[in-house]
Formats: sequence, structure tokens, C-alpha cells
Amino acid sequence: MSETLRRLAEVIDSRKLVNGGDPEKSYVARLFSKGDDAILKKIGEEAAETIMAAKDARVSGDASKVLYECADLWFHSMVLLAQFDLQPQDVLNELARREGLSGLEEKASRKDS
Repeated sequence: MSETLRRLAEVIDSRKLVNGGDPEKSYVARLFSKGDDAILKKIGEEAAETIMAAKDARVSGDASKVLYECADLWFHSMVLLAQFDLQPQDVLNELARREGLSGLEEKASRKDS
């Protein structure tokens, strides 16, 4: 796993309330204190901003805002992972499991499809 992702995951985990995160001093601790719905709402906002940035980049040719918004989306997705005691490595493991499968095959193989 990327050292950056590992370090960021450790910082996010340290902001959990059970680990001493203080909602008065930490944005991430504040998200954790508000619960799943607040985290999910933030991911929705960031996904929408990523979509809009990509649409703008399609016209302007400047993808810098796409990069910025994707970073925000990844960050908030990592907060969600931590909320459910998951790690970025778990996502990487899942992607590795899917490697070599067509998207259609992978989707068909899901138990809840």
C-alpha cells in the first residue's frame, strides 16, 4: 500500500472518538461524531463536485480541479472506510481479487447481484 495512504489512514483512525479524537479540534473527529449519514452526505457532495470538475475539464482541457476533487473524494471515502473499521489495503485487496476479470464477470459473481 502507498505510504501516503497508510499514513493518512493512521491519522484518520486516530481521529475516531474512541481513540481520543476531539470534534472541537478535528474536522475528521467532527465527521465521526456526526455519524454515518454525515460521512455519506460528504461523499455525495464530493462525488458531485468531482463530476462537475470533470465536465468542466472536458470543455476547458484543465484537469487540475478533477485531481483536487478526486483527492477530496478519496479522503472522505477513507473516512467512511475507517468508520466501518476497514483499511485502504482492504480496497486494494478487493481490486487485486478482481484483476483479470471482466467487469461483467465480476458483477455476475457477486452474491447479492
